[in-house]
Amino acid sequence: MSTSTNVPYRLEFSVEVPGTPEQVWQAIATAKGMSAWFLPTEMEEREGGELHFSMGPEMGSDGRVTRWEPPRRIVYEEDWAALMGKDPGALSPLTSEFLVEAQSGGTCVVRVTSSGFGTGADWESEFWDDMGVNWMPFFDNLRLYLAHFPGQEATQLEVTESFTGDAEALWSTLRDALGLGEEGSTVEVRGATGTVERVGERQALVRLTAPVPGMLSIFAYPYGEGDDTATAGVRAYLFSADAADYVRREEPAWHAWLQGLSVPA
Repeated sequence: MSTSTNVPYRLEFSVEVPGTPEQVWQAIATAKGMSAWFLPTEMEEREGGELHFSMGPEMGSDGRVTRWEPPRRIVYEEDWAALMGKDPGALSPLTSEFLVEAQSGGTCVVRVTSSGFGTGADWESEFWDDMGVNWMPFFDNLRLYLAHFPGQEATQLEVTESFTGDAEALWSTLRDALGLGEEGSTVEVRGATGTVERVGERQALVRLTAPVPGMLSIFAYPYGEGDDTATAGVRAYLFSADAADYVRREEPAWHAWLQGLSVPA
């Protein structure tokens, strides 16, 4: 028997980004584009097309495109119940809509709405509270991608490690160890040079200039029940012909570096 799903949840925000509607559409409605600022994405680029977002080893979210109106509007649904390990039918699909509106001066506003229906359980409201915090920083990536790398294909590097301790303390340790300064400052992160573009709640975004151009997201977040476990990670989007070689070389080094962090108890 399925549970009644009649409690509405909704998250809405907008972001202004550089580019034409066609450039923005390429970034938000194609597998190549979304993989360059979001998660590794597979997508059949049409109405009714299947899609999959990779969230790590053997983790991901499946869905399908329900509206496809280039270059203005895309809507897709994800299987919220499967994503959260709940019974099929217990939750409605998680629906996300992107609307692109051209502005004067060569920019567009992207209006993002995510919605779903649940049962009113405590974990659902926590999911929606966390969703905004976790999702909105990706749109800084989108802005940076369209400003510096529009239309380019990314090679991704992602490394995470779990720690015993508080997420705030972990973030403080991570930020200090990498020497991350204020927004606009130059930084050298383990041999890579860049500019700090954004510092937010337990996360920062660096635009890399050498040796490989790209974007580096650095983050820490609570993991699991309670406040005694946290995860630190880096996710890079790299844009050059030799990016794959760089990732092969640097991924093990990042793992070792993260494992060597000493987080105060």
